[in-house]
Amino acid sequence: MLITIVIPVYNGAGTIRALVDKLVAALEGQEHALQIVLVNDGSLDNSREVCQALSREYGAVIKFIDLAKNFGEHNAVMAGLNYADGDYVVIMDDDFQNPPEEVPRLVREAVTHKHDIVYTYYQKKEHSWGRNLGSRFNDRVATILLDKPRDLYLSSFKCLSRLVVNEIIKYTGPYPYIDGLALRCTRNIGKVMVQHEKRQEGRSGYTLRKLIHLWLNMFVNFSVIPLRISSVLGLAFSILGVMLGAGIVLEKMFSPAMPVGYTSLVIVVIVFSGVQLFMLGLLGEYLGRMFLSNNQTPQFVVREVHQEGLTGEMQRKENGETRPA
Repeated sequence: MLITIVIPVYNGAGTIRALVDKLVAALEGQEHALQIVLVNDGSLDNSREVCQALSREYGAVIKFIDLAKNFGEHNAVMAGLNYADGDYVVIMDDDFQNPPEEVPRLVREAVTHKHDIVYTYYQKKEHSWGRNLGSRFNDRVATILLDKPRDLYLSSFKCLSRLVVNEIIKYTGPYPYIDGLALRCTRNIGKVMVQHEKRQEGRSGYTLRKLIHLWLNMFVNFSVIPLRISSVLGLAFSILGVMLGAGIVLEKMFSPAMPVGYTSLVIVVIVFSGVQLFMLGLLGEYLGRMFLSNNQTPQFVVREVHQEGLTGEMQRKENGETRPA
């Protein structure tokens, strides 16, 4: 059995070597073979050179994928999944917040109980309060939009079976959301509690802008519930408008001398205009993403694939590959 570990690398030059060393040490001597897929997601430091050096040192164990620019974590993971050969694939970050020693537990849980997916969860998360708040928000919304089990935490540290990986990589759109793709494949899911460590170096690459972009991927790409909510809101405000209109008519009938309120009129106009603009924006987001998908916006663009043991011809065939939408 082959186990593949996919690691998206973004400005991880200071940690990726130690992480690979610990992964190999933790998994050597096991009954299965090991493959590590490193995906450089347009890093601004020398991550590319470090990953190339690791590929040369560890030979066929490491496959290095260099993307042409920064496409985002989930796109980088999709690139890694497309090049992963394992019977089970573990996805983890490059910052040591996911302990390498926990990888064998995830694989063992998946193999022993024949789970299609094994997620990790934490007793305590070593993120900032803002990031933890965003994670809780993401968890609540995913429960509604993706029909996620309430007791399941969508961690980036997880193990996928070959069945799920094959289904995920069928998606070729430019806005992948790995958990959304995985949850629409199966409900045969396991959980393992692991330790969540503090970042050893640097800070999270997830800015507020990137988090909003990720949430939009979940909201718009994998559910029509936002459209249904907008329909319900439209109906609710229409009923409210009828009730307000009826109230104004009755007020005028019983008190003809009472002037019509300017403030209430302005408030009603502002509220209804805001709701209409929100719905138009939501529809525009759906249509814009459809346009970009039909326009074949690439999911990722591979500049180079490097793995010791591949022939020059094989590497030339893989270098420069794109994933059109």
